[in-house]
Amino acid sequence: MANLPAQPTLADLRREIDRIDAAMHDLLMERGEIIDTLIRIKNTQDSGSAFRPGREASMMRNFAERHRGNLPFDTVESIWRVIISTFTYVQAPYTVHADVSGGDAPMRDTARFHFGFTVPYMPHDSAASVIDAVARSAGDLGVFRAEPGRSAGAWWTALTGAGRPKIIARLPFVERPGHPAGTPVYVISKPIADAAVRDNVLYALGVERWRDGLQAALAKVGATVEHSAGEETGLNLLVAAPGAVSLDDLYGVMAGLGVGVFDIEEIGSHAARFRLDSAKPRNP
Repeated sequence: MANLPAQPTLADLRREIDRIDAAMHDLLMERGEIIDTLIRIKNTQDSGSAFRPGREASMMRNFAERHRGNLPFDTVESIWRVIISTFTYVQAPYTVHADVSGGDAPMRDTARFHFGFTVPYMPHDSAASVIDAVARSAGDLGVFRAEPGRSAGAWWTALTGAGRPKIIARLPFVERPGHPAGTPVYVISKPIADAAVRDNVLYALGVERWRDGLQAALAKVGATVEHSAGEETGLNLLVAAPGAVSLDDLYGVMAGLGVGVFDIEEIGSHAARFRLDSAKPRNP
């Protein structure tokens, strides 16, 4: 508040707020000019998704670590999510497709918080419909609930195969109690080679059946079963593992339990979760 007198009046404070608002607007317009140049350099208008989850996760973590004062971090995160996602949309327009078979409200809240209102939102009544829409698109995104547990179907098996959509992010980037859009979701897109963050790698793992001790055995290599769905051919698992864990490590876990594996394939990856103990603002 260097522009204020020692004893500011209400009018002085309002003028300072107006100055800051104008400066913020100027900076946003300047950011837009940089994006225009970026579009010309990268030619992203015709080259698919401009979403870069690794960079965005790093940015949000930096904001969380440096934030202070009485402005709630919820507000800071929502403002920056809108700025980032909207400028991403300006670079290469995209739609967010959401599987709302478990309820539309939480998915809509999540999509609007993380991607704003400029980006079109399209609800679908099944995961298969979302995956098909993303596969047909130039650079659209799809979102699915990521809460661990049993699933109505092994939707993740539709991500197997070269050229198929893959998981590229897990939202929210910053997790904390009372998050206004805290429903955990996976984000899929067509493969983006320079956007992959391999802190956590996800696998579609097909086994003959469940065995007691499977969770504990996977935990020894840092892996977890995120979803499971039984079918006539056996049991399909969505397994998350640290990036340093190899396929041989996972095969070793299965062999040690005598579990027959009929299929295992990587279906994406995402940045490590960053947690805040509280959403309360921190003092300087």
